[in-house]
Amino acid sequence: MKASEIRERFLKFFKNNGHEIVTSSSLVPKDDPSLLFTNAGMVQFKKTFLGQEQRAYNRATTSQKCLRVGGKHNDLENVGRTARHHTFFEMLGNFSFGDYFKEDAIKFCWKFLTEELKLPKEKLYITIYKDDDEAGELWKKVANIPAERIFKLGEKDNFWSMGDTGPCGPCSEVHIDQGENMTCGPNCGIGKCDCDRFLEIWNLVFMQYDQSQDGTRVPLPRPSIDTGMGLERIAAVCQGVQSNYETDLFQPMIQAIAKKAGVTYQEDGEIDTALQVIADHSRSIAFLITDQILPSNEGRGYVLRRLIRRAFRFGRLIGLTDPFLHETVKMVVSEMGGQFPELKDNADFMARMVREEEERFSQTLDKGLIILEDEMAGLKEEGKNTISGELAFKLYDTFGFPLDIVNDVTEKHGFTVDEEGFKAAMQEQKTRAKKAWKGSGEKDTAAIFRTVLEAGLKNRFTGYGELTTESRIVNLLSESGEHVDRISQGSGGWLITAATPFYGESGGQTGDSGSVGTMTGNADILESVKASPELTACKIFVNEGELLLDQEAKLEVDDEIRLATERNHTSTHLLHAALRKVLGNHVKQSGSLVGPNRLRFDFTHIAAMTPDEIRQVENEVNRAILTATLIDVQELSSKEAAEKGATALFGEKYGDIVRVVDIPGESMELCGGTHLRSTGEAGTFVILSESGVAAGIRRIEAATGLNALAFLQKQRDEISKSQDLLRAAPGQVTDKIAALIAQTKELTRQNEHLQAKLASGTGADLMNSIEEIAGIKVLAAKLDMTNVKALRDQTDALKSKLDSGIICLIAEVEDNKVSLIIAVTKDLTNRFKAGALIKPVAAEVGGGGGGRPDMAQAGGTDPKGIDKALATLKKIVAES
Repeated sequence: MKASEIRERFLKFFKNNGHEIVTSSSLVPKDDPSLLFTNAGMVQFKKTFLGQEQRAYNRATTSQKCLRVGGKHNDLENVGRTARHHTFFEMLGNFSFGDYFKEDAIKFCWKFLTEELKLPKEKLYITIYKDDDEAGELWKKVANIPAERIFKLGEKDNFWSMGDTGPCGPCSEVHIDQGENMTCGPNCGIGKCDCDRFLEIWNLVFMQYDQSQDGTRVPLPRPSIDTGMGLERIAAVCQGVQSNYETDLFQPMIQAIAKKAGVTYQEDGEIDTALQVIADHSRSIAFLITDQILPSNEGRGYVLRRLIRRAFRFGRLIGLTDPFLHETVKMVVSEMGGQFPELKDNADFMARMVREEEERFSQTLDKGLIILEDEMAGLKEEGKNTISGELAFKLYDTFGFPLDIVNDVTEKHGFTVDEEGFKAAMQEQKTRAKKAWKGSGEKDTAAIFRTVLEAGLKNRFTGYGELTTESRIVNLLSESGEHVDRISQGSGGWLITAATPFYGESGGQTGDSGSVGTMTGNADILESVKASPELTACKIFVNEGELLLDQEAKLEVDDEIRLATERNHTSTHLLHAALRKVLGNHVKQSGSLVGPNRLRFDFTHIAAMTPDEIRQVENEVNRAILTATLIDVQELSSKEAAEKGATALFGEKYGDIVRVVDIPGESMELCGGTHLRSTGEAGTFVILSESGVAAGIRRIEAATGLNALAFLQKQRDEISKSQDLLRAAPGQVTDKIAALIAQTKELTRQNEHLQAKLASGTGADLMNSIEEIAGIKVLAAKLDMTNVKALRDQTDALKSKLDSGIICLIAEVEDNKVSLIIAVTKDLTNRFKAGALIKPVAAEVGGGGGGRPDMAQAGGTDPKGIDKALATLKKIVAES
């Protein structure tokens, strides 16, 4: 049975049993800042399990794409070396949100395994939590499992929790006996070993408790079910193979890679490992890029870069010297594009991105390997076997070697790596990366509104049709989220009304601001946020009287700010369409920020846009604005919207009914934001800047309407002032500036020439000031120069005249800065290294530097320390 058939049967089986088939969510968890990647099927349902979000269904089934490369699930070192470890995998799951519980979960599981997959009943074994006698009895009742095939295990194996607090419960696992040929020895057995004879294939989690901070557990009012079965693992069982890599999920790619490399699978363990690593990592790489993760040195992008580089190096081990991963990721598209159509949409861009990263790494890989091999050779001679953390960090910092590559290479030669030293050297980067990573990038409003969400509170949004609404105040919260019955003058907090015209910040659009008034007081609405998809809360500051719970209130959106925001939002849709038209269909939105003052739009594209491309895009958007096309907004089913060709933004959550913003002839997107009635209301569109924000991600900032007009007027004023300063007529500014630049360059050249002449005269005098210290000729002097190049030239000239000795020249250059150079003749570099000498010398002038053994350069900020610096050099030589 092919893996695709298992997946299809699983989803169909649960659909026939009342479950909603839910599309796999992105590998980037949208609403969970605590996770780097989606690592389980239940992640997209987390808020539903917590009671913070309600869905239109209470039974669901998914085939969820997952990635495990960090935290407690970091198995990267084992991937490719064992039969079961992967970075990317699919998790088949069925879920009940307060509907059925243990008995039905067990019934569904048993029926699917034994009737749909036809697994032999006598080979299936069950584990349950040691205190969960109920589950044991149900297995006997539903599946007729004999007591000797049911095992009780402790919390480590059979109790699941979402975190230190929150929903938790016992779990029950199904294991299959794969035969005595896979036994690990006389003590082999469930709960006794980790070999593959008794292989776990399905885990049923019975979420029945709520765990508090002190560890106490109270029963949940609506117990739920969360299950997970790895597709790769069950495919291996059904296909009768002993390794996941022998299944049809991996074999086509493994055989194609082996053919390209001229090697044979399952003849050599090291070759098998390389082929399996490449196949596994190729799947992760393809799905990560499809989910708009691109290579970088931080966060998720660094994980992707590590995987590409690790797979590339394993390719080198089997003779693949040229870039090849851009071809293997296309194989992933061919094999899995049917189940995950987003792979097909991104195939070309993905291949280009991977090829660029391969070529970049290829240039540095050989240099880094030579350094590593030289280091191992030197350590061997010294009888040592530990690679220093400093060297490992240098290989990472200079050559882009992830630590796991260093481990892979050195382990074969019997070396270990000082990982603690590496971690110490990495600490600064880690701190910076931690500050840069914002999780899912969304505001964590769950803490403030948790009790409100758990109570299921919702409100009605009226802001598509009106900017003023009268409604009742149904909830007031302090700024920290405590429930209050009033907020008085001079205080702030959160307001929730039964209906609201205020758009809550979401989808890249900033929230509305405005005012609210009641019979007893007035307040400013400072911002509006989406506490949940069906609940908008407003942050308020009471400037008069007080607002009371259960009062009728008049809510008014600031119409000028809303209109300015809508100009920018509608223009982002036009911009998206224009970019795809000018640059190509690989362009995908990867982020946006739409506010009243400007818009920011991030998109996938490898190269910087040319001035001509920017002009074309700007013209396209303005052409669409000038047509004054009426904008049509409809609510359709997801299926209808897809049939109409509406563009969905990847990673966004959409319900069964979606809002389609259609600009006829220009753009059709799913969007919950507010928009203009006609494109003409945008007025005009001006691109302010185009820049790169990450590898493969470009950013455009633009302005519309009055903001665009203000920008153009400012530009006109700048040009007018420039004309006055340059005494240039209109159209002559560029020529005048070019002439001034040429003149400045010529004057600089003449100045350098004069300084060099002066230096040559000074050089002759300096040779007379050589001192002999401890038998070493030392020339240490302060020069009157402002040009660093002249200082270098003078050093070279003196060194050519000095047969043996040390030269140190220091000068005070522009802006009260210090520049210094130390040179050591070759006969002395075994005793004195310029790079080592310059550090304590430069420290005296508040600076630092480095260089080669024969020449080093540094800078400083304290000219007062020059004399002390020269004295320090002499002291070091004297004491050596």
